[in-house]
Amino acid sequence: MAETLSEFGVSRETAERLQRFVKLFEKWAPSINLVAPSTRRDLLRRHIGDSLELARLAPGDRKWIDLGSGGGFPGLITAIVLAEAGHGWVDLVESNNKKVAFLRAAILETGARAQVHPIRIEVAAETLRNHDSVSARALAGLDVLCGLAAPWLLEGRADAWFHKGRDYRREVEQARGRWRFDLIEHPSGIEPDSVILQVRNLERQ
Repeated sequence: MAETLSEFGVSRETAERLQRFVKLFEKWAPSINLVAPSTRRDLLRRHIGDSLELARLAPGDRKWIDLGSGGGFPGLITAIVLAEAGHGWVDLVESNNKKVAFLRAAILETGARAQVHPIRIEVAAETLRNHDSVSARALAGLDVLCGLAAPWLLEGRADAWFHKGRDYRREVEQARGRWRFDLIEHPSGIEPDSVILQVRNLERQ
């Protein structure tokens, strides 16, 4: 499997860390709804490969906050990539206790540069500040995501990275009814018709 993971452009060391994550994921997934059951068989491409896009688009020594981390996509995957470099950090925000337990086990297993915060997203900004980037995947529509990420983006320093499917243009139009923001659409290298939206300079209308 390390060879298969290497196809995504990661080093052998990172591929081996991801392999340990996959084994742990497969052990926990039958009893915890970490991803939609219909997509579990396509774990490598659909979830890991898609999450690895952030390492390509936003490399370097960043401090991330990942909202609604769930099964670890994309935040924990980002933290696994950062482990090899030895710098950068990801704060994982997840309120579901079972998923928190999984994420903590995955950090120990892979050496990921991350910490899990078992709190609701709405209160996370009270204690978690000064991040460079915000990430979220399969969490909510863009309008809602802008509201959730606002405490970090309104500081004017951070940007946000949101994985979106083929219906993203409708979400962008809806979000612009309440927010002003700069937007870059990065085509997904994994999922046809999907994008990663980079949002910055967020302001309320």
